[in-house]
Amino acid sequence: MTIQKVLVVDDSKTELFFLSDILHKNGLSVSTAENAQEALRHLALDRPDLILMDVVMPGQNGFQLTRSINRDPQYTDIPIIFCTSKTLETDRLWGLRQGAKDYITKPVNAQELMEKIQALTASHTS
Repeated sequence: MTIQKVLVVDDSKTELFFLSDILHKNGLSVSTAENAQEALRHLALDRPDLILMDVVMPGQNGFQLTRSINRDPQYTDIPIIFCTSKTLETDRLWGLRQGAKDYITKPVNAQELMEKIQALTASHTS
């Protein structure tokens, strides 16, 4: 599986810009959503290869959204990486239990993010 299209879900315009910039500079196509409803619309319209998910958002939070995406058979194969300010180990474990493939804390390190994306690509091709 090659990752080319990424959906970034975060209620912070600054984070959306920052993450989109990293991904664009690495040759990836990016779409963004500021909440769960927008994210679900994007999923239906233009299926991404990867989702970068914030946890703390108004309405449905990232944990809840990840759980609902993973329960939907048409989206269950889309990997999700949390990009969040929640730094506790219990948050990381909970995020992984909701179906995320990885967990990065903010501020996001561009090199770490790209390494995690490349690791996902490698794990799907081997």
